[in-house]
Amino acid sequence: MTTKSTFKVNPMGNVNRMGYGAMQLAGPGVFGPPADRAEAIRVLRTAVELGVDHIDTADFYGPHVTNQLIREALTPYPQELVIVTKVGAVRDDKGAWLHAREPAQLVAQVHDNLRNLGVDTLDVVNLRVGGGSAGHTPVPGSVAEMFGALAELRSQGLIRHLGLSVVDAAQVAEAQAIAPVVTVQNWYNVAHRGDEQLIASLAAQDIAYVPFWPLGGFDPLQSEVLDSVAARLGATPKAVALAWLLHQSPNILLIPGTSSVAHLRENMAAAGLKLPADALAELAGIAAGTTMDQPGE
Repeated sequence: MTTKSTFKVNPMGNVNRMGYGAMQLAGPGVFGPPADRAEAIRVLRTAVELGVDHIDTADFYGPHVTNQLIREALTPYPQELVIVTKVGAVRDDKGAWLHAREPAQLVAQVHDNLRNLGVDTLDVVNLRVGGGSAGHTPVPGSVAEMFGALAELRSQGLIRHLGLSVVDAAQVAEAQAIAPVVTVQNWYNVAHRGDEQLIASLAAQDIAYVPFWPLGGFDPLQSEVLDSVAARLGATPKAVALAWLLHQSPNILLIPGTSSVAHLRENMAAAGLKLPADALAELAGIAAGTTMDQPGE
C-alpha cells in the first residue's frame, strides 16, 4: 500500500496526509484554557513549519479555546493552510458535550467558528452526527435536514467545502445527494476497525477519510503486539500506529493531536516510517476491543 505524502482531495486539491488535530490544546477534558498557552502557540506554529497544511479543530473545543489559539498563532493564515472544523455539538458550563443539531443551532455554530477563527469563509465544515452509548459511534438516521442547513450556508459563501463525522455509508450517500462531501471523519485505528469498506468507497471517489483518535484518544492504545513491532523497528508504538494508518489506504489523512512540540515532532516523523510486510501482517492480528466512555474527538 502506498504511503505517498499527499492525497488529492476532490475538489480541494493536494493535501499533506499528515495533519494536526488541535483538540488537546484546550485544558483538561478539552475544557478551559491550556496549561501552557505559550507552548500551545509554539505547537501550532511548529506544525505549519513542519509542513502541516491541514488542521482539525472545533469551536466546542474549550469551548472557543482552540479556535482562538489558532487565530492568534497563525494569522495571517498561510494560503495553503486548510482549517477543518466541526459543528453539531456544544458544551455546557460544566464541560459536558451536548448534541446541537437543529438547523438554527448549526447556523449559530458556523458563525461562532467564523468569528473565533477570524475568517469570512470556513475552509471545511464537518457535520458531527453519531452518538450511541459512548457518544462517538454512527447511529442510523437521516442527516438531510442537518446537512441541508450547512449546504445552504455553503451556497451563501460562508463555507467552501462540507464533510461528515461519525456517520455510516448510508448517511454519506444521503449527504452526497444534497451537496459534495470532501471528507469523512470516523473513529478508526489499529485497534478499532470496521470502516474498511467505507474507506475504499471514499478512496474511489477521491474523498478523504480522517480517523479521529488515531492513537486511542482518551484511552491510549495498549497492545503487546504494537509494542513488539515498535521495538523491532526501533520506533515508538505511536509512530507505528500512525504509520499503519498511512499504509491502509492512500486517502487516509491523519490528525494526531498533542500539546507538546516534542511530541508533535515525534508524530510527524511517523510519516517517514516504512512498515515491512511482516510487521503489517503482525499488526493485522490486533483485535478490535478498545472501549472509551467519553465523547469528543
